[in-house]
Amino acid sequence: MSGEKIALLGAIAGFTIFLGLPVGRMRDPRPRTRALLGAVAIGILLFLMVDVLSHAWEPIDGALGDHHIGPAARYGALLAAGLAVSLAGLTHFDRWISARASGRVPETREGPGAATMPATGQGTAVAGALSGARGGAADRLALLIATGIGLHNFAEGLAIGNAAASGELSLAVLLVVGFGAHNATEGFGIVAPLASAGRRPGWGRLALLGVIGGGPTLAGTLIGQSVVSDALGVAFLALAAGSILYVVIELLAVARKAALKTITTWGILIGLVLGFATDAVITYAGA
Repeated sequence: MSGEKIALLGAIAGFTIFLGLPVGRMRDPRPRTRALLGAVAIGILLFLMVDVLSHAWEPIDGALGDHHIGPAARYGALLAAGLAVSLAGLTHFDRWISARASGRVPETREGPGAATMPATGQGTAVAGALSGARGGAADRLALLIATGIGLHNFAEGLAIGNAAASGELSLAVLLVVGFGAHNATEGFGIVAPLASAGRRPGWGRLALLGVIGGGPTLAGTLIGQSVVSDALGVAFLALAAGSILYVVIELLAVARKAALKTITTWGILIGLVLGFATDAVITYAGA
C-alpha cells in the first residue's frame, strides 16, 4: 500500500472525532442537561484512561513474561515518568494560569464598609469578569481534553501505520474502523465542559479542538510507517493517561458543585457503557 493511502487511513480514523463536536453548539442547555453532559464525558474519559493504561502496560507485561527484567524496568520507568510529567505538569500549569486570571478580576472593595458589596458602578464589571473566568476555565478544560486525547490518538496512529507498512492491510482497515468509532465518542467528551458551562463555541473553535484531538492520528500513522518503537508508544500513552486523569479530576470537581448526584451517577455509567461498547465493536471485528 502506498504512503498516501496509508495516510488516508490515518486521516479517516482521526477526523471522525468531528462527529461528536457539534454537541458543543447546543443553545444554553438546562442545568440538569449540563450535569448529564459533563458526567457522560467523565464516564467516557474514565474508560479511555483505563484503556490507555492497559495498552501502555502491555510491553511491560510482555517483557516480564519473558523474564526480561531490564526492558521491563525501562518501560516501567518511562510509564511512571510520563504519568508524573503530564499529571503534575498540568496541575502546576493550571494553577499558574488560574492565578494570572484571578489577578485580572477587579477589586470589589472601596473601603472597610464595602466587604460584602461591589464598589459603586463595578457590580456589572465584576460579574462579567467572574463569568469570563468561568468560561475561560471551561475553554482550558476542553483544550486539555483535546490534548490528552490527541496524545492517545498519536499512539493509535502508530499502530495503524505499523500494521499497514508491514503488509497487514486487513488489520490496518479494522483498526481504522475501530479507532474511528472510538474517536466519534471522544469528540463529545471534548466539548462537554463547554456545554456544561453554557459556552457555545464558534465553528472555528470546534475545528481547532478537532484538529488537536484527531490530527495526531494522522501524524502517528505517517511516523508508524517507518518507526516501530514500544518505548515511543509507552511514552505517548503515559502522557495521555496522565492528561486524561487530570481532566477527570477537574470534571469531578465541577460535578460536585452541581449537586446533582443521581444525574451525575447515571451519566458516568452511560459514558462507561459507551466506551466499552465501542471497544467491544473493535474486539468483535478482530482488531
